[in-house]
Amino acid sequence: MENRSIKEYSKGELQIVWEPKKCIHAAICVERLPKVYQPNQKPWINPEFASIEELKNQIDLCPSGALSYYLKNEDQTKKNKKMEKIKAIVKPNGPVIIQGNFTITHTDGRVEEIEKMAAICRCGASAKKPFCDGTHAKVGFKG
Repeated sequence: MENRSIKEYSKGELQIVWEPKKCIHAAICVERLPKVYQPNQKPWINPEFASIEELKNQIDLCPSGALSYYLKNEDQTKKNKKMEKIKAIVKPNGPVIIQGNFTITHTDGRVEEIEKMAAICRCGASAKKPFCDGTHAKVGFKG
């Protein structure tokens, strides 16, 4: 798996994990909880401005899986439990969102474990193939 800079933020027992290299800048986090997610500030995530439930509900909507969470006292075997079903959602004029835990075998043979979800490019213009990097909006992809 490629090395990713991972940042963590705390709110009580909730540990928020952000993987910037996965982010496709869909801005759902900013739209849903603008007091928490402030991209022009440092730190940009301020979990003290929302309840733990609000944070969990919003993070569950992150289309790329760049945002995730776990509970500090959570049993790690539960945290890493595999989902039984994989779900794919085709976003209008955007990526395919695949939800679940799965592997991707890259063209060079490298196998990457995906946990929770990933946004897969449909437009062909992403610099992070097979993952979406948000370029579909810049190139006017329709599909």
